[in-house]
Amino acid sequence: MCGVSRRTIFRDLEALRIAGIPLEFDEELERYHIPTTFLLPPTNFSGEKALAVIALCHELGASGQLPYYEAARSAALKLESSLPASLRDNLRLLTWAIRINLGQVVAQDGQKGIYQQLVDAAARRRAVRIRYQSLTEWEEIRTKLYPYQVMFSRRSWYVTGRSPYHRATRTFSVARVTQLESLEEPFKIPRGFSIDRYRRNAWHLIPERGPNRHVVVRFQKMVATNVAEVAWHASQRTEFRKDGTMDFHVTVSGLSEISWWILGYGDQAEVLDPPELRKMVAEHARRMLATYQRRKTS
Repeated sequence: MCGVSRRTIFRDLEALRIAGIPLEFDEELERYHIPTTFLLPPTNFSGEKALAVIALCHELGASGQLPYYEAARSAALKLESSLPASLRDNLRLLTWAIRINLGQVVAQDGQKGIYQQLVDAAARRRAVRIRYQSLTEWEEIRTKLYPYQVMFSRRSWYVTGRSPYHRATRTFSVARVTQLESLEEPFKIPRGFSIDRYRRNAWHLIPERGPNRHVVVRFQKMVATNVAEVAWHASQRTEFRKDGTMDFHVTVSGLSEISWWILGYGDQAEVLDPPELRKMVAEHARRMLATYQRRKTS
């Protein structure tokens, strides 16, 4: 029926097995077949659902928008090719009308293997050993890591897990992992542990010890509306004043991360509370001014 020899058929069957495709022999029908549970069942997408999937996968997988998700773009193209011609043409026009911009991401081309190993280790609950360029210890450290979760946040990938070197749960930037060795040592996430509870009310990713702090920043009229339009933190609250300025209230676990965000607004932001944060930002500003004054006189 196939126009080939018996030997060719069995060679092709073996090629399928090597490719990871399971085969079963039906003695009653005397034939080989692929189990129905191995293949995805046909999915009937509405135009809206297909557009959402294709646009999201295509955009995030293209040009490194979301590092290591090139496969998402390939999946979107395959999904698009399986649609009826009329719907495919319509979707092609619609996807051109949509752009998703996550901003510039950390260049991590050489870290793809490390990323994949971390995802595999976290999924299998296996330890890894890493060498890491630490910005807090100001040196390259070596530690075993029990990876709990890999997360993309803002512009880079991070991994959170238990580090025996620090005797604590820590968050590491994948971009600064210079070497990784996968281990077969199993681990369990402690009962009751929660990533959200670990991060507490951190402004971004890194919580600091001590109680949460209530922060109040006054933004000038020029930027007040733009700041208020963005959901920066789950606890934020905004209060507009009659003169057009806006007081931004937020409760955070640590002041260092939010200090850099405030500095980004320059003279359009003023810390009202707490005094420690006001002093921290003012000290940064003094050092910045000193840098520019030295350049001017040199």
